[in-house]
Amino acid sequence: MSELRRDPVVDRWVIITDDPTLSPAIPRAASPVPEDPFCPFCPGNEHLCPPEILANRQDGSQANDSRWKLRVIPNRSPLLVVEEDLKRLGEGIYDKVTGVGANEVIIETPVHGRRQADMDLDELENVFWAYRDRIIDLKKDSRMRSVLIYKNAGEAAGATLGHSYSLLLALPIVPRDIVDELRGAEKHYAYKERCIYCDIVRQEIQLELRIVSETGFFLAIEPFAPRVPFETWIIPKRHSSRFEEIDSKEVGDLAAIFRDVLVRLDRALNGPPYNYTLHNAPFDKAYDKIYHWHMEIIPRIGIQGGLEWGSDLYVHSTAPEDAAAFLKGLIT
Repeated sequence: MSELRRDPVVDRWVIITDDPTLSPAIPRAASPVPEDPFCPFCPGNEHLCPPEILANRQDGSQANDSRWKLRVIPNRSPLLVVEEDLKRLGEGIYDKVTGVGANEVIIETPVHGRRQADMDLDELENVFWAYRDRIIDLKKDSRMRSVLIYKNAGEAAGATLGHSYSLLLALPIVPRDIVDELRGAEKHYAYKERCIYCDIVRQEIQLELRIVSETGFFLAIEPFAPRVPFETWIIPKRHSSRFEEIDSKEVGDLAAIFRDVLVRLDRALNGPPYNYTLHNAPFDKAYDKIYHWHMEIIPRIGIQGGLEWGSDLYVHSTAPEDAAAFLKGLIT
């Protein structure tokens, strides 16, 4: 029997149906990515990239040489640029803002074709430290209101190279998805004086129906109203609105649960392409009590059609309870 489910944060509805024709299309296992001598992200090709902003380097290595473990560089084709003057403009009822911002690339590993699920915990910790450090630095620019960090893994998810990287966009606005979450969180807090994400964590731990993995500091769950089969969230157990306030113990824990989730998704879905986004509070401290940072991982195993695009109503046939039980039962 089908049912409609409402996301308690953003009021988005999904339809979970038992129609077998809507079973998720499991992708074929991805072929290994061949070495690419022209990959600009590979060691030795640093001259093909803009000068690095931040790097985790081997002892004794110099900036922009080939002895690095992780690099952050400006995007060569930036969507937004820091050199632009911030101007808010209008055309009648329409609003415009000049294209000021920062667009950066986090090159996560020197090894071409190495997927995050295969990385060591130290490598993943380096990635998360880079996220934190860049957010802290970009917050100093008074023109910026938020930072969006996201990853496109695999061609079907929007990746343009076989080298593992993620992307950062600092913005003079707050993206709509975050605005929707802030509104939902604010409404919940006004009524109950509690963070809605903290309530989600408590309820999921109590019910044990949608938990995929758990560590001392983090919970990985299949959300109650997922947009796609096997959508997975990683949420801190303690209340924290800002990823950049993470400490060393939490970074290690995050690397462990993150890799565990990716390995489970790999085994369940034949190494699917995926996207993830780091949902973080805007720089305005007014949201500290009501918002809760988290990561949302979206495997790209389905196709969105007119219903999804026209209504923001998502339809699929995999209940999150079934997805969680399946993922949790996998041996990693």
